[in-house]
Amino acid sequence: MNSTINPFSDPDSRELWEILICRDIEGFLNQNWSLVAGDFLDVGFMGIDGCFLSNPDGWKLTFPDLASYRHAWLAQSRQFNNTRFLDDPREALYRAMRLSRVEVEGDSALVHKKFNGSIRLETGGCLKLCWQSLFFCRRIDGLYKIAGFVGYLPNLVSDETQSVLNQEVTLDQ
Repeated sequence: MNSTINPFSDPDSRELWEILICRDIEGFLNQNWSLVAGDFLDVGFMGIDGCFLSNPDGWKLTFPDLASYRHAWLAQSRQFNNTRFLDDPREALYRAMRLSRVEVEGDSALVHKKFNGSIRLETGGCLKLCWQSLFFCRRIDGLYKIAGFVGYLPNLVSDETQSVLNQEVTLDQ
């Protein structure tokens, strides 16, 4: 399956994939905030940094407003784009990111975005992409906007492990 093709058929999930995967990747790779700026609510936006910790006691209000998040997003974009990769970073990002769950109630959406992959570095080793984020989105004038998120959470359970955990087990006696 081509990871650059929107996998969703329902309109809400399709729109949220375009915002949280496609435009995010393209804007990030081009170091161009204007490609994603319209996808955010300016008033009331906030982002929580999970610091890759499962215990919420260690989470931080790193992004109290959209300006602070924009500044960090652009800094991360510059750093990423100054890194020399062996793999195509665009292909690797599309492969690594997915929306594992989209829950819509009225004009609100909770979206689970997972990062699970890596990009080989020219200097050896690789850049691991292994975390998850929860995005809070609101439909305003017919279009979804990102109102906030809890991000940089550990992605501890792979899909394969989760499917094993979800299986019903019966023991013969």
